[in-house]
Amino acid sequence: MAAVHADIDSTMPEADRRKWPLPVVLASLGLLVVFLVGAWAAWFFTVDDAFISYRYSANLAAGHGPVWNLQGPPVEGFTNFAWVVWGALGSALGLALPLFTKVTSLVLGLATLAMLIREGHRRAGMLGLLVGAGAYVVFLPTYFHITGGLETAAFAAVLLRLVVLGLRVLDGTRVRAWEPPALLILLGMIRPEGALAALPVVVWWLVRQRGRAQWLWTAAAVVVGAGYFGWRWQYYGQLLPNTFYVKFGNLSLGWIWTKHTTLVLLPLLLLTLSLVFRRATRAAGVLLVVTVGVTYVTYAVSGPTMDYLDRFADHAVPVLCLGAALAVGALANRAVGSVLGAVAVGWSAWAGATAPDLGLMSNYGPDLQRTHVAIGKGLARAAVPAADRSVAMTDAGAIPYFSGWESIDYIGLNDREIAHGAAPTDVVVKARPTVVVVTAYVESPSEGRYGFDLARGTAGYVKANSVQMRDGYWQLVYVLPQYAGTVGEQVQEAVAQAAPANDPGQMEDTVERWLNRLWRQLPL
Repeated sequence: MAAVHADIDSTMPEADRRKWPLPVVLASLGLLVVFLVGAWAAWFFTVDDAFISYRYSANLAAGHGPVWNLQGPPVEGFTNFAWVVWGALGSALGLALPLFTKVTSLVLGLATLAMLIREGHRRAGMLGLLVGAGAYVVFLPTYFHITGGLETAAFAAVLLRLVVLGLRVLDGTRVRAWEPPALLILLGMIRPEGALAALPVVVWWLVRQRGRAQWLWTAAAVVVGAGYFGWRWQYYGQLLPNTFYVKFGNLSLGWIWTKHTTLVLLPLLLLTLSLVFRRATRAAGVLLVVTVGVTYVTYAVSGPTMDYLDRFADHAVPVLCLGAALAVGALANRAVGSVLGAVAVGWSAWAGATAPDLGLMSNYGPDLQRTHVAIGKGLARAAVPAADRSVAMTDAGAIPYFSGWESIDYIGLNDREIAHGAAPTDVVVKARPTVVVVTAYVESPSEGRYGFDLARGTAGYVKANSVQMRDGYWQLVYVLPQYAGTVGEQVQEAVAQAAPANDPGQMEDTVERWLNRLWRQLPL
């Protein structure tokens, strides 16, 4: 991901190398402080889905390949190959993957902020700097995506870097021949739709800056991309990642996502779109609008799940922030530009602070530690022979990662049979795992979720633990009788050990609980 940080000072006009005025420096430092405070406020947060990638990374680092289970055919239950490989490096170095990925995303978030400050100031002066970088740092969900453990911040940083290169091509500035193709490959490996998101800039670059080197590097990128696609098809035995067969194609959810995202990002979208209607900014506007459009179209037609705090929209938020900066900077009437910029920044702050799931996600980190993480650690310590260490669950992140057990994800994200239509209950009953962890809204449910027949799937099991994550959300641990004692004891002990450091006794999903926790952490 070093390309994100690459500088091209040698091609910058002399004016861009001069020392910035003191007000610009002070404004940049103020934005940096806001950014660091935001990252601190969300630092405790790691989403359960991140541990899916961590499990693949750990297995890859251990020499088993990017696999979910060590036994049976490999399954591709992730869509972030480059992130998995990067995590494997951290695992090979003996680093804790949650911390490793948080620090990585923090650095990439800082790189994103630096690009917005530099490009905003360079292209739209102080107002552009304040609007572009300001809208980015006040959008609260950004920080949860930086600390959550997934690839969101990496995708956003690489996409913004590509757009910056595209704008420099529009300026007539030559960019290094290897960089756009390299970023195309990198973005496509961070997430498959990244290749589509990168295409507008890469095509524009090829059209405007023709040359033998450009085509050679692009051809090399095509070869690498085709080789990667062919390898993963051969290795996993299917055309698309397993998750696509579970999640993709829900147009109704996609329409809901589109309407919600439009409302959340409305001023940024409108300001970026306004660039198209001015002759002086039309080319830049078309480039930004098309890039954002092709980035979001995948989500509009797929109805993304686990879209907590506008996770998928965040992929293009920095690009929209830059677009808003360019738009206000292009206005001849500075007062009007200032008002529109203030509206954009204020709206971003309001939309983030009033996100419907902010209360849930702002307390998710401690809640996950005292339930899923604790259950996984308890299973790892239980006196169960290696041959019998198998578990089925729906929340297939921290539990399989920390337990290290062979795992059945009966939602199907990491199970090929279920992803292709097999009944979850049939798969679980046939495998007869030692432990079945059931996600429920009450402590004693009468039926299962996600197509799982609770009575049939847990017949012959003992309910060893009931672990409450938050109000209305439980993890129920069912165990085969011969292992119920050791599993129940170890899980209960792990839960008790985790509780004191993770909001003991607090189950409510409120922003107030999060703010109280932050207050207690202040060095007062």
